[in-house]
Amino acid sequence: MSSSNFVDYVKIYCRSGKGGPGSKHLYRDKLTMKGGPDGGDGGRGGHIILRGSKNHWTLIHLKYARHIHAGDGESGSRSRSFGKEGEDKIIEVPCGTVVYDAETGEYICDITEDGQERVLFAGGRGGQGNWHFRTSTNQTPRFAQPGEDSIEKAVVLQLKVLADVGLVGFPNAGKSTLLSVVSAAKPEIANYPFTTLVPNLGIVAYRNNKSFVMADIPGIIEGAAEGRGLGLRFLRHIERNSILLFMIAADCDDIKKEYNILLNELQQYNPELVDKQRILAITKCDMLDEELTFEIKKEIPEGIQTVFISSISGLGIMELKDLIWTEINKESNKVVELAHRPMKIAYREEEIIEEEEEEEEEEDDLSKYKGIGWDEL
Repeated sequence: MSSSNFVDYVKIYCRSGKGGPGSKHLYRDKLTMKGGPDGGDGGRGGHIILRGSKNHWTLIHLKYARHIHAGDGESGSRSRSFGKEGEDKIIEVPCGTVVYDAETGEYICDITEDGQERVLFAGGRGGQGNWHFRTSTNQTPRFAQPGEDSIEKAVVLQLKVLADVGLVGFPNAGKSTLLSVVSAAKPEIANYPFTTLVPNLGIVAYRNNKSFVMADIPGIIEGAAEGRGLGLRFLRHIERNSILLFMIAADCDDIKKEYNILLNELQQYNPELVDKQRILAITKCDMLDEELTFEIKKEIPEGIQTVFISSISGLGIMELKDLIWTEINKESNKVVELAHRPMKIAYREEEIIEEEEEEEEEEDDLSKYKGIGWDEL
């Protein structure tokens, strides 16, 4: 999927429907002069509903439809007739979508399964008609209840890719090449850093017609948690992976150092990511002999399962698949929902500073401009 078509962040403005007012109608016909109250209730306002859909992979369908309004409820009428309910507005989103309040950054909800529905903003309740307010002392109430107001709010939708295994590594570590070899995905591959600008998903075929999903995450560099490189933009996609496959090239200067840098960046972004099961793949091993392989094994970090692979020659690919399949099927490695932290709203600080500057300008003393023509205006 091209980078222009991959949208994993969108801000939309939602408004649920208003509740319809109750009716104040009093019953009349040619045989009945004072029939009493018979006003019906107003209709409920339409809901804003999120629904998970496996037919959507990104949020691009919401990129140019950022104002979503549900229908208002209609008013009640005579003969205790209920008003028509407002039309619900259903927003289909890909599985893995997380919703945040655009003003405060607080977590609201997430959608993880196909067909899962969540009422994001409920429509206003319809007002009660005057039929409900009749009493022995007020047999002809000439008032009814108005409908509830709608809910208006801007929200941010973030997509976190769902996959069984996520590829983590520095730029040009061979992540996209591996994905293109083991699946039908065709990510862009070139000999320069940050070739991959968006996450890519691939279905990896395994023995006996089994398969698992692999996600290629754009390269991470030292300082990514502080905004360097592509920064934190795509690190959130790692949160929903069952296991992490660290990929380090065999020709790097220090394997243990690069591994620790990658681990540190993930820990700074979200400490819970460190608890995920990890596998280390040493890539580009097609030119290594037994002596070089033995020397590299001495530099490998302790306590992590390691595989030497080559996407070009196919070295170790089947062994890697077997190891991944074994790990993702362990009960301890099932995806556990991470605690959703509030989203950082960077622009809010800038807005507050601008508002303070404007207030200072408004309170500026104009007396200093006297004598230069201002007092004559």
